[in-house]
Order: sequence, then C-alpha cells, then structure tokens
Amino acid sequence: MLPDYPPVFWFYAVLAVTLFGISKAGFGTGIGVVATPLMTLAIPATEAVALLLPLLIVTDFFSFYHYRLNFDRRSVKLMLPASMVGIAAGAFFFNYFGGNPRILQIAIGLLSLSFVAFQALRAMILGALEKRRPRAVEGILMGTIAGFTSTVAHAGGPPVVIYLLPQKLPKDLFVGTTVIFFAVINLIKLVPYQALGLFKVGHLTTVLILAPLTFIGVRLGIYFNRRFSDRWFNRVVYTVLFLTGVQLLIGRNLLSLLFK
Repeated sequence: MLPDYPPVFWFYAVLAVTLFGISKAGFGTGIGVVATPLMTLAIPATEAVALLLPLLIVTDFFSFYHYRLNFDRRSVKLMLPASMVGIAAGAFFFNYFGGNPRILQIAIGLLSLSFVAFQALRAMILGALEKRRPRAVEGILMGTIAGFTSTVAHAGGPPVVIYLLPQKLPKDLFVGTTVIFFAVINLIKLVPYQALGLFKVGHLTTVLILAPLTFIGVRLGIYFNRRFSDRWFNRVVYTVLFLTGVQLLIGRNLLSLLFK
C-alpha cells in the first residue's frame, strides 16, 4: 500500500533520486548530499533516510559495475573498518533523538550548510594543495566521520573527499573509490536501520516506483561526465542545498516568508 504522501513529496523524491544517480556516476562532486534535505522538506527525517537507503543501494549496484575495478585499495582498506564505528554512533544518535523530528531536521540542516561551506573552501584551496599521501590515522578519522554523517543523513561525502583530495587521484580512480566505499557502508547501514525500526511496509511500493530513476540518473551522470564541465551544475545544486539547509534550520517555508 502506498503511504499518503503530500503531492510535493513526489517532486522532491524524483529530483533527489535522479541527483543521487548523477552524483554516483561521478558528475557533480557530492551533489547526492542534497537528496535527504530535499526529502525532509516533505516528510519526517527518519522516513526520508529510510526511503533513500534502498534507492541508494540500487544506485550503488549500477555505479559499482562501472567502477568495480577502478578504485584506490589503500584508501578503502583504511576508511571502511573505521566507518563501522561511525555507523554505530549514527545509529545511537537516531535512537536517542529519533523521537524529536525537529532535532533531526536541524541536524540535517546544519550538515547541508556545512557541506556548502566545505565546497567553497575546497574550491579556494584546491589549486594550492600539494600532492601527498595522507597518514593512516587521517583515513581512520575521516572514515569514522563519514560513517556517522552517512548514517544520519546519507551525507558521508565531505570526510571522504577531505581524505582523498590531497592524493590528487585521477578522476576515475577518485570517483571509483567513493563508489566502492559507499556501496559497502550502505549495505552495512541496513542492519541498524532495521534494528531501529525505520523501515515500513509502505516504503517498498515507493522504492519500486522510484527505483528506475536510479538507473536513469547514473546513465545521465556518465553521459554528462564525458561531455560537460560540472562547474555550473554544481553551483546550481549547492545553491539549492544552501536554501534547503536554511529552510530546515528555521523550520518554515522560505517562499511563505518571501511572499508573506
């Protein structure tokens, strides 16, 4: 049975899932982070993350096949075990604050604005960044943080990028490393999500309706990645993410404030 979602939910859901697919294919650095905040504008945060996880896993399947042989093994071996600690911490966060939707909304809003700030700083320092091999402790720390933020809001990208960026990996290797890392931890996240009772029977129908968009998004991402620069695409998405983060923090619709 299909849950009684507000009509605007379907607009946000289609946009979110398509952006996830595009990002997984390597076009638009980290734009998938916008998905959970967008969905949270229409439905509770706990329901948004629970709905998106199966769709993420479907998207991982398509992108994993494309990048399965092209990733940095050392980085994955360092970050992946550490991410399990972060996932456990994220599950504890959900268990403790899950009954207070407003706290979860604020947390996702803060993560959204933090990601926009991170991308702005990244753009400024990228040119001056010297190539180096990060220490093992850096990979462990960033893997732990990525596990936590990924569990809370499917927003584990920034810590992973912070660790990978100094290595100046070729783009395919960079994208492949993130794809493999998140493909594994998204499967691991099924365990705490199920234990916390986040999944509902009605989610299955919604996931089946939205699932084809994951394939479309991945194919679009691969197509765009080969033919276009993602600079302006990123700017538009980050603007949307910034506005969404502000809206989640203030707890009111921005359009209603502008036209009040």
